[in-house]
Amino acid sequence: MTNRTRAGILKNALLASAGLLLFGLGVYLTIQANIGAAPWDAFSLGLSASLGMSFGNAAVLVSFFVVAVDLLLREKIGIGMLLDAVIVGKTVDLLNWIDLVPKAQHPLWGALLMLLGMIASGFAQAIYMRAALGCGPRDTLLVGLSRRLDRLPIGAVSVCIQAAVALAGFLLGGPIGVGTLMFVLLQGPVMQFDFHLLGFDAKAVRHQDLIESARVFAGK
Repeated sequence: MTNRTRAGILKNALLASAGLLLFGLGVYLTIQANIGAAPWDAFSLGLSASLGMSFGNAAVLVSFFVVAVDLLLREKIGIGMLLDAVIVGKTVDLLNWIDLVPKAQHPLWGALLMLLGMIASGFAQAIYMRAALGCGPRDTLLVGLSRRLDRLPIGAVSVCIQAAVALAGFLLGGPIGVGTLMFVLLQGPVMQFDFHLLGFDAKAVRHQDLIESARVFAGK
């Protein structure tokens, strides 16, 4: 994929958007599992209840806060990151409005929904990242903090971030449960499995930031 032309960037922005719509579906399924949400989603759910707003609006608010932190860390911001900040949360709002899947009332059905949501999210990440228009706000935060805490492996930094966010979500009344632990333990392996099936190598992607995208549109 190339972002060397305006048409290429627009095409990849549409590709990223499609991936983010699928990612929103994955998030929705993990929430409907009703056995505890992923840490960031539990935090957004707790915030939405505290502020009296929809999950999607709370998720957008959280995403742009993380984008601001990424900027303070001097990490690259791309078109894809801004799309991520808006599309995922609002997709969940849309699916809630449609009432696509009722909340699970049995733990086994909940565990299956959680797994299906993670599988959908893994495929979505491959689609979204293939567009090479920037990583999501949270992934960028992880990379940025890992660079500054270079004595810690990135996995340890990820666990610390997830634990802190889960605690904040719990304090706000977000749904923390066995599903939260299931997500933390299985998200990485499921994503790698999805990437393997698609033959996608995330490390080979060179993401384009907003400045580079602006230069292409300016014809420079």
